[in-house]
Amino acid sequence: MKHYIVLTVICLLFILSQQACIADTWHRVRWVIDGDTIVLDNGLKVRYIGINTPELEHADHMEEPYGEAAKQFNAALVNRKKVRLEFDKERFDPYKRQLAYVFLKNGIFVNVEILSNGYAYLLRQRPNLKYDSLLLQSQRSAMSAKRGIWQNWKAATNAVVGNKNSHRFHLRTCPYGKRIKPKNRIVFQKKWDAYWEGYAPAKRCMPVFEIPGN
Repeated sequence: MKHYIVLTVICLLFILSQQACIADTWHRVRWVIDGDTIVLDNGLKVRYIGINTPELEHADHMEEPYGEAAKQFNAALVNRKKVRLEFDKERFDPYKRQLAYVFLKNGIFVNVEILSNGYAYLLRQRPNLKYDSLLLQSQRSAMSAKRGIWQNWKAATNAVVGNKNSHRFHLRTCPYGKRIKPKNRIVFQKKWDAYWEGYAPAKRCMPVFEIPGN
């Protein structure tokens, strides 16, 4: 029994020491792919948790509004600089990218900085919700100040249907939106209201990033 206890303690100390090493490890950003993805000096591709920025032009996709601006803002923040990664429940996405909250040495929380300056919208991804409240607050700050993607907002009524479980919203004509269970269904009279509550557009019925409100 004593040997078992000693072994257990040693294992716990090892795990804690490994976690401490991860927390204290700093990496330099080798290059910036777009507004929410970077590559580190060790070749690791990192996707920021909790935000989504407009896409750049690629083989089968046109550049979305503010795509290049979001990339340049991200690059100004982190390119060639040392960053610290903090993780949540899931470590990798389906594309094998490391999922992380990213911090600079001066304390800037990169995910929050991009959101609060209006170069992204909140993208909740269960179970990675550690900083959910802070990220939502940052988006609301950008919306209130009409920064970045929010600056050309048009307040026309354009009702959308939200899913309380996934925190995605759909056009009322979207077949996927019509499948939402009544208990999870919520109707927003304006897209603004959906974004304000932390819902993100469902790409199946809104595949192209649009300037909110248009």
